[in-house]
Amino acid sequence: MGSKWTKLKLALGLDSCVHIPRSFDNSSSAATRFSGGVSPTVVSPAGDSSSYRPSTPTPSSSGLRLPKSGPKSPKGTCAICLYTMKPGQGHAIFTAECSHSFHFHCITSNVKHGNQICPVCRAKWKEVPFQSPASNMPYDRLNQVSPREEGWATVLRRLPSPQGDAARQISSLYHVTEPAIFDDDEALDQQTSVTHPKNEIDNDVINTVEIKTYPEVSSVPKSASHDAFAVLIHLKAPHSGRKQNIGENNTESPPLVENSRASVDLVTVLDVSGSMAGTKLALLKRAMGFVIQNLGPSDRLSVIAFSSTARRIFPLRKMTDTGRQQALQAVNSLVSNGGTNIAEGLRKGTKVFSDRRWKNSVSSIILLSDGQDTYTVNSRPNVGTDYLSLVPNSIHRNNGTGMQIPVHAFGFGSDHDATSMHSISEISGGTFSFIEAEDVIQDAFAQCIGGLLSVVVQELQVQVRCVHPQLQLSSVKAGSYQTSLMGNARLATISVGDLYAEEERDFLVTVNVPVDQSSDETSLLTVRCLYRDPITKEMVALEENSEVKILRPDVGGGELVVSIEVDRQRNRLRAAEAMAEARVAAEQGDLSTAVSVLDSCHKALSETVSAHAGDRLCVALSAELKEMQERMANQRVYEQSGRAYVLSGLSSHSWQRATARGDSTDSTSLVQAYQTPSMVDMVTRSQTMVFGAPVPQNKRVLRPAKSFPDRQRRQ
Repeated sequence: MGSKWTKLKLALGLDSCVHIPRSFDNSSSAATRFSGGVSPTVVSPAGDSSSYRPSTPTPSSSGLRLPKSGPKSPKGTCAICLYTMKPGQGHAIFTAECSHSFHFHCITSNVKHGNQICPVCRAKWKEVPFQSPASNMPYDRLNQVSPREEGWATVLRRLPSPQGDAARQISSLYHVTEPAIFDDDEALDQQTSVTHPKNEIDNDVINTVEIKTYPEVSSVPKSASHDAFAVLIHLKAPHSGRKQNIGENNTESPPLVENSRASVDLVTVLDVSGSMAGTKLALLKRAMGFVIQNLGPSDRLSVIAFSSTARRIFPLRKMTDTGRQQALQAVNSLVSNGGTNIAEGLRKGTKVFSDRRWKNSVSSIILLSDGQDTYTVNSRPNVGTDYLSLVPNSIHRNNGTGMQIPVHAFGFGSDHDATSMHSISEISGGTFSFIEAEDVIQDAFAQCIGGLLSVVVQELQVQVRCVHPQLQLSSVKAGSYQTSLMGNARLATISVGDLYAEEERDFLVTVNVPVDQSSDETSLLTVRCLYRDPITKEMVALEENSEVKILRPDVGGGELVVSIEVDRQRNRLRAAEAMAEARVAAEQGDLSTAVSVLDSCHKALSETVSAHAGDRLCVALSAELKEMQERMANQRVYEQSGRAYVLSGLSSHSWQRATARGDSTDSTSLVQAYQTPSMVDMVTRSQTMVFGAPVPQNKRVLRPAKSFPDRQRRQ
């Protein structure tokens, strides 16, 4: 056990607890770790105490452990809420048999969630504190218990040391109570959640979506026609224009202005099945600690844990100082056991949104699982897999219900069901990420919330209209975004939805240019955008400054230069189509055909205008195609990582949004091609922060702002 625990600490890279430390009093001194056993003691506000016999501390994988040496919580500080503990201040103090002390209301909340081990040293307790049923407090009163309630409505209960299945059952999700209707979400301050200073509004008027268009070539002779003539529509979201309200507690600078960005309602649906035991669960807790730390006071978080069943272990609460402490306590109480019921976890997560009384501008679900749903997908043999059944109907995208809740799915490790997770994300309008290297789960979450915390455009619709009377749209290439052709194919709409700050979208439309002897130029298209500003709630309508036109000379002027912007996007679409085709072949067991498809596309890209110009995107696409070929080397490699890698890539390309995946393409990684500045900033924060305090500048080592560190190439 000792050797395994040492390996675990090395794997984590940081010997620290999931709780986020904050600034302490300078007079505080380092906590003393006692080598001998100490009986558990409760000191009431009046100073009374009770003692019990000691037990032997043992390490556990259900949480992160503090180091034996190095920084420790200051003496007199509760390791759960990180506030000072002094007798006589109106708070009962519990000292465990392993000598560590906590506020009684903090540790009883921990025990209530099923945790019977010390949050600091991970020792198993034979005597655990609990509050009598009559004194169970709602979350919003957790830190407002009166001394009388604490002193008299609590007792200590002695439990036998559980073994095997009994130990897991005591901490089962079945013991978490929850209401029938999740209408207990914390109220939002509507006055501050939708308004900001008048001068800030004025400054943001020009901060709108940028529209650019690029015709394939600049001219077509009058006497010639051109079938499938391509026009690229390029959109770029504005920068936030407002300071981001990151949830870090910084005592050295004043708090940032509230509501400087759109606030978020986030529900995390977390797999705590038996396969998550050990390092995986510890890393998940650490990653959740980072998420909690970086949500702002107007953002709200709820946590759903699922195994054989699902329970809401934390209601939708604002991430104020108190909210963060309560959320950390709930996350740190997670233990692993049971099977994998993803559908039930998503049902509970969706219920949080459908039952809530208040609503922030941005809503999303983060789903993490390391296994396969053994209750919904795999429980019906000889029946075609119905992935739609995994996702509640109310959050199916384009279902007309008006509740757009994208599920950003994260497949954890090599044993997860990548097809199910990818399907869930596609059905709901989210992304699928493949966390191949388990220790970068925090970076993967950081990239995701970096986007969610920077939404500047919502409900974006793009309209493309033909101008020339003989013109018709022949195709609209928009990936997974819903498109529709109307008016005899003279009008197209693309439903884009939300955009993160400075996020870009490229759509390729084709038209059949007719012969036209009547004019020296032909007007092709107009492009119009309509979207909602998530801060002001107002609709914004934009049109490109001018029509898309091409020259019509009497005769051709030699070979025309193809727009490199159009060629670049053609390459992206060609590569994505090749990936999808290769995946179909691989799923049929024909890996040689799959590799051949990818190789042919790789060769075709190398002959394009973009490739000859050394275009970075083209180089990245080529490297990605090569990587996929390697991951289809044989059936074992494909099953282990190839399928998940390809699906994550398809998700990224179809939505033109960054996903996390195991990537060995170094600085040319296409993962970076879709990363926004806010994503890069958040990933950098994840890579340089040690639980609440940034790494000193002279010791800071930045990895490239990408989802995963470099892997060694396969031999």
